[in-house]
Amino acid sequence: MSDNRIKVNADPDHLLDRIRCFALDMDGTIYLGEQWIDGARDFLKCVEETGRKYVFMTNNSSKSADVYYEKLERMGLKIRPEQLITSGHATVDYLKKNFAGKKVFLLGNPMLTAEFEKMGIPLDDEHPDLVITAFDTSLDYKKMCKVCDFVREGLPYIATHPDFNCPTETGFIPDAGSIHAFIEASTKRRPDKVIGKPNREIVAYTLKMTHCTEEETAMVGDRLYTDIAAGVNNGLTGIFVLSGEAQLKDLPDSDVKPHLIFDSVKQIIPYL
Repeated sequence: MSDNRIKVNADPDHLLDRIRCFALDMDGTIYLGEQWIDGARDFLKCVEETGRKYVFMTNNSSKSADVYYEKLERMGLKIRPEQLITSGHATVDYLKKNFAGKKVFLLGNPMLTAEFEKMGIPLDDEHPDLVITAFDTSLDYKKMCKVCDFVREGLPYIATHPDFNCPTETGFIPDAGSIHAFIEASTKRRPDKVIGKPNREIVAYTLKMTHCTEEETAMVGDRLYTDIAAGVNNGLTGIFVLSGEAQLKDLPDSDVKPHLIFDSVKQIIPYL
């Protein structure tokens, strides 16, 4: 479907009738900073009142699940652990399936390191079997030299997510993709596998956690190249909201075309 055929705040083909689960991006989709986007709480309430479910999905691997639980609770929403999907969680799931028992060099901050250890991933900074790179906000030159050494040796190289920049309330800061670019400049290698949105691995993990099928799941977000691509490229319904980063003017130049467009999640409520 070309973008000029998609009406904003409409569902002419009744795509939402089949949706049982909404996988929701967070910043720019549900909240901005620590402020709820107008109507977001009403949307979440309506999803549950109509017998559907929702999960939050984030690529940000610089924060542990507890950080998100605490933030949402400060904002007045208490969620269950199974309602939060992070690229870190999906990476751990991938490791347990494909590298069970293997020792990992993790380029990540202390919060992610503690979470990997808690979830049973053996970490080794000296003699690892593979390398995982995340959004490491504690990055220093010593760490960069070490990760490049291991990548240059040819160890399997997996990244939690691809984002080049992370939005903050004061602008953008370099994210995991920028770290990959540094490593590539030194080693001539890109990650062998990237787990987070828009890739299949985080979608497969989400479907496993929600017990829903692709046809029953909608991916809702404000970024075309991660959120919406994760949906439309993996058999989900891709819902683009205009409350965050990307806007309608970005659609003509995008290879990713959403199934539905709404000004915000508030406008989805009448179709539930």
